[in-house]
Parts: sequence; structure tokens; C-alpha cells
Amino acid sequence: MTELTSKIKAGIIGGAGYTGGEMLRILINHPNVDIIFVHSNSNAGNYVYDVHKDLFGDTDLKFSAELSNNVDVLFLCVGHGDARKFLEANQIADHVKVIDLSQDFRLNQNSTIKSKNFTYGLPELNRDAIKSADNIANPGCFATCLQLGLLPLASKGLLKNEVHITATTGSTGAGQGLSPTSHFTWRNDNLSVYKAFNHQHLNEIGQSLNQAASAFTPPSGGWGALNFIPYRGDFTRGIIASMYTESNLTEAEALKLYQDYYAEHPFTHVTNKDIDLKQIVNTNKCFIQVKVFDNKVFIISIIDNLLKGASGQAVQNMNLMFGLNESAGLRLKGVAF
Repeated sequence: MTELTSKIKAGIIGGAGYTGGEMLRILINHPNVDIIFVHSNSNAGNYVYDVHKDLFGDTDLKFSAELSNNVDVLFLCVGHGDARKFLEANQIADHVKVIDLSQDFRLNQNSTIKSKNFTYGLPELNRDAIKSADNIANPGCFATCLQLGLLPLASKGLLKNEVHITATTGSTGAGQGLSPTSHFTWRNDNLSVYKAFNHQHLNEIGQSLNQAASAFTPPSGGWGALNFIPYRGDFTRGIIASMYTESNLTEAEALKLYQDYYAEHPFTHVTNKDIDLKQIVNTNKCFIQVKVFDNKVFIISIIDNLLKGASGQAVQNMNLMFGLNESAGLRLKGVAF
């Protein structure tokens, strides 16, 4: 762990959205970071607290339309497809480390642009690679939740049968743009399935599970073995995922497998006791519950989609890249929602 003699200089692109706001809330309170600029074309010249009203009194930063290379790290808090467009349109100095929160660089075949190569930023899978990386593709929120629920099994070649997954996410997972399915009058007191068996995070999850289990070949030769049914929930933030697969493990064996896998990771915690979303909302934690019923291992994984599923994990990656304590700045709770 490196002791910095000066603070990390950070820039944020897309600072007006949900993940940009969470990034601001974390970095304003991070002991090793100075925010140099927050970019937003539509809000240029306005105070940050004009958009993120809870930050009134915490910062006098204004949004800027200008991009500066006088930073050490640049967070891309923009929509899917927009990160690649941004890097194509702008020259980012070689010394600037980029952490992208979109899906643009997560898959190996899409991980390079110009002279920048992106490392997949799931610390519980790639911690050592992240420490030496110049650029990070931050994992998706569903992908983080599901991967953390399955990686220990994959690492021992124990995903030999189909996995059945049901997961529900809060409305902030849809981003800040309004749509019929994010409108309060539709979302409140309502549940709905979307992208059943075909969610965009499945390829990302499959890539990581293959990495964790180099000798493991999924059944039927493809990741159709992950039967994933996502739900839109009637709450603002958090993801709860339940998953099961056939297994010969006893509950004691399964619990030990998961506890051993995550023993050195400060934010992922394993139990066989009941867990619920309120335990992890506004934290960078993942809680995992492990149970065994007859010949099935049953896992529940819960995270905050905006923190461990987005901005919190991005800061966790930054800490690793710059040799800081992995938990620096992440023991605080965000309170925007």
C-alpha cells in the first residue's frame, strides 16, 4: 500500500446523472482525492448542488463544459455507447487513468480504444490485475451481484448444471432519463419482468465465470445455462438476486467455500442467516447468503446498484490502482435517496 504525498486529482464526465452524483458524494469525502472538474454540457456553469440538491453546503463546485487533462483519474459516468464516443472524440493524456462505468469496454473483444486497454474491474476476481491497470471497465450492477453469487462455485468447477436466477432491481438502475417504466405512477406498487433470458449482462457474467474456472465448460456449450429472469422493483435502489443449481455440497461445505473465497475481500460478506436489502443500501457491501436444500445449493446476493454496482466499486478500483487502502472513502453512506 502506497502512502501518497499529494492527493489524487479526479475528473468526472457525466456528473449530472445518478452515478455521477454518487461519485461526487463519495469523492467529496474521500481523504485522498481532490475533484478538479465535473463535466456536463447541459449544466455547464451551474453549481453541482443545483442538480444534486443534497450537496448544498458540501461543495461549491460548478459543472464545466471543458475537459482538462490536469487530472490523474477520469471517471466516465455516461450512458452505454457514450463512453466510446467520448474517447473517440477527445484526446486523453497517457498519464490519465480512465475508469468507465458504462458497458462499452467490459467484454474482452471490445476492451481497446486508441492506445487505451481496459481491465475488467471486479476486485473479487481481478484485484492483482486492477492494481497494475491503467484503465478500468467497471462491471455492471446486475453482473456484479450475480458474479459475486456464483464465482466461488465457478472457481472450483462446480457449475456443472443449469443455474436458475431471479433478481429484482430498484428504479435507479434504469438511469435518470424518464421512461414509462421508470415513472413513479407506473413503478410504485408494481413488479414486472424484462429481458428474460436475454439480459445484456449475461455475456459479461459468462466471461468472468469462464475466467474463474479455466477448466469449466458450461453445459450445452454456451451460457444459455444461466437462466436469468430480471425484475423491475418498486423501490429506488438495491438489487436482490436469488440463484440455485444442483450440487453435492453440504451446507457446511458450501458456506466454507464462500467464506474462504471472500476472506480477503473487505466488502463481500457471507452468512447462512437471512439477509435483506436494507442491510446493504447506501453501502459498498455485498452480502451473500448460502443454503443447501436437498441436492441444490441456494445463494442470495444483495448489493446497492449505485454503489457496489457502480460508483462505489469504481472508487474501490481507483483505490487499488493508486495503491491506497481498498476501503478508503467507502466506509461512508450515501444519503441521496
